[in-house]
Amino acid sequence: MSFQIMGTGKAHPQFSLTNDQLSTIVDTNDEWITSRSGIKTRFIATTETGLELTATASNQALANAGIAAADLDLIICATLQGDNVTPSLACMVQQEIGAHCPAFDLNAACTGFIYALDVAAAYLDSGRADKVLVVACEMMSKHLDWNHRSTCVLFGDGAGAVVLQKGDGLLARVLTAQSDTEQALLIPGFNNINPFSQLPHRPNVLSMSGRKVFKFAVGAMVKDVKKVLAQAGLTPAQVKMVIPHQANIRIIQSAAKLLGFTEEQTAIGIQHYGNTSSASIPLLLDDLWRQGKIQRGDIIVLSAFGGGFTTGACIIKL
Repeated sequence: MSFQIMGTGKAHPQFSLTNDQLSTIVDTNDEWITSRSGIKTRFIATTETGLELTATASNQALANAGIAAADLDLIICATLQGDNVTPSLACMVQQEIGAHCPAFDLNAACTGFIYALDVAAAYLDSGRADKVLVVACEMMSKHLDWNHRSTCVLFGDGAGAVVLQKGDGLLARVLTAQSDTEQALLIPGFNNINPFSQLPHRPNVLSMSGRKVFKFAVGAMVKDVKKVLAQAGLTPAQVKMVIPHQANIRIIQSAAKLLGFTEEQTAIGIQHYGNTSSASIPLLLDDLWRQGKIQRGDIIVLSAFGGGFTTGACIIKL
């Protein structure tokens, strides 16, 4: 017993920021961004809050599943940080959509959605829940130094959600964590206003060593996907679609080629969304589902890597 995906949903801000628009505020251009990342546009919040995006994605998933919010037994929200430190984004969305169940946030960086699926599976397997909402929401725009072209061009805002119930759709899964002692991917905490603190001040914006992350990401994706394919007794040819974390087109294409997936099997949406951290997989999952590119009975592979370093992969039969 594990779970079945019953419905999907997504949300993103209205404002789509193009590469040409970015070139007016930072030293960059469309060719430089596209050739290095594959990104053309990304959605950036202007008036929207994380709660608004989370609630919209959640309500879409509930409607798609034909399940009422009042019938949910658990809400798990994958996020680097909600609108507040407390209350959690999950608790806020619980009230917003009309649910009455336990709710909590989970932070595994860009791997958060797959980590949350694993937690949901444990609740469903143990009998402690029958219906679970897993939603990932990231407002990456608030974590960026908009004067730093190597990072501000890569990220976007968005949310994606799935409604799960008991079923046999989860065929294999793997999660890992490897301490990033060199802090190749880092967002320091809030500015410390403690008058007694003697710790050095660090701006709470994202910093990243692109080369180290790239090398880690490709190797981790290949290793994790090979492991879950072996667990499920499947070959790449039996998979309808692999949906990787949308961090960089080069990472996705390199890993897919090493794993033996064709271009038609490899889902790519980074050109429209940028890197939306934990929301990237469920955003793309909803697009593929509603466009009819994946259907009930298809086998899909999800794979992600993120700060920590964390990684995860799973195989799901829809």
